[in-house]
Amino acid sequence: MASPVAVTAGHGPARPRRGRLAVKRTIDLVGAAALLLLLAPLLLAAAVAVKADSPGPVLFRQKRTGRHGREFEVLKLRTMHVGAERMRAGLDARNESDGHLFKIREDPRVTTTGRWLRRWSLDELPQLVNVLMGQMSLVGPRPLPVRDSAFTEEARRRLLVRPGLTGLWQIGGRSDLGWEEALRLDLEYVRAWSIRMDLKILVRTLPAVARGDGAY
Repeated sequence: MASPVAVTAGHGPARPRRGRLAVKRTIDLVGAAALLLLLAPLLLAAAVAVKADSPGPVLFRQKRTGRHGREFEVLKLRTMHVGAERMRAGLDARNESDGHLFKIREDPRVTTTGRWLRRWSLDELPQLVNVLMGQMSLVGPRPLPVRDSAFTEEARRRLLVRPGLTGLWQIGGRSDLGWEEALRLDLEYVRAWSIRMDLKILVRTLPAVARGDGAY
């Protein structure tokens, strides 16, 4: 599958210049703060819906692997019933993905409200707080619930940058992508990253979310 964002050829990941990283961090801070203020009413309404739909906390917290293998707690609006992680073992045979990914289109653990939140990727919005805290970026590889030691040497290169709220996965198919294709896009991003690439991905994220491809 062709890359959704054109990149230049190269032999390996270039070392980002300090100035460009400072610009990226500024975009993250300003963008995340602005989005949180703008989307506060929507987040509040979604939180109320989560609480009314099923018992349990509004936020779901899970350890994820970030830049340089450092673990952090990713924040999401809860889309599954409480105890969903304990039910995972009984669903392995129905996994429709591969590698380090686990996805089921009709996952019985997902609540009614959760399906709606996932369709529009609203469950990911609390990660704007992770961005403000410096654990994530607006754009980058998705953070995975996988320890650094579980990655192959090649896959570990995706940890050279902060994980992102959106990225090549999100505009290229999301959950419809297999592990190898998702990894290829992550490594492509690390190799060819630029501010221009980030801006292209941000612009193309909203149409991708509106189409709902791979959103389950």
